[in-house]
Amino acid sequence: METGRLNAYEVAPEAMRAVQRAEGYIQQCGLEKSLIELVKMRASQINGCAYCLDVHSKDARRAGETEQRLYLLDAWHESPLYTDRERAALAWTEALTRVAETHAPDAIYDEVRRHFEDKELVDLTTLIGLINLWNRLAIGFRYQHPVE
Repeated sequence: METGRLNAYEVAPEAMRAVQRAEGYIQQCGLEKSLIELVKMRASQINGCAYCLDVHSKDARRAGETEQRLYLLDAWHESPLYTDRERAALAWTEALTRVAETHAPDAIYDEVRRHFEDKELVDLTTLIGLINLWNRLAIGFRYQHPVE
């Protein structure tokens, strides 16, 4: 990973290990891998994180995600390709990624509650917070994705 500013892994290795431990938890928490990658992609689209979009589009494809679902993710509201559970997660992702604007509306919370058990909802919310942290690290320190 090339950075345009500083390398957080070199400057603050303990902080980055803590973030990686949280990532490790998310990867084994029980949420579907496809859902995890869709959430990461959607938050990264909203935040404009090229590095994360590159990483997570590749991860999603390796996990079996289709090109069509990745291409249409920005317009998930209009596409029939996503399940009701995925739609609820994507709406929650958008609400929390834009929390300063949305304040996590009750209607979106009520819908996500219909599709996620208590632990799953905590895990999903943690995932959303975590990808937003990764986005801020990557954007703030100007991580560069490889050019292939």
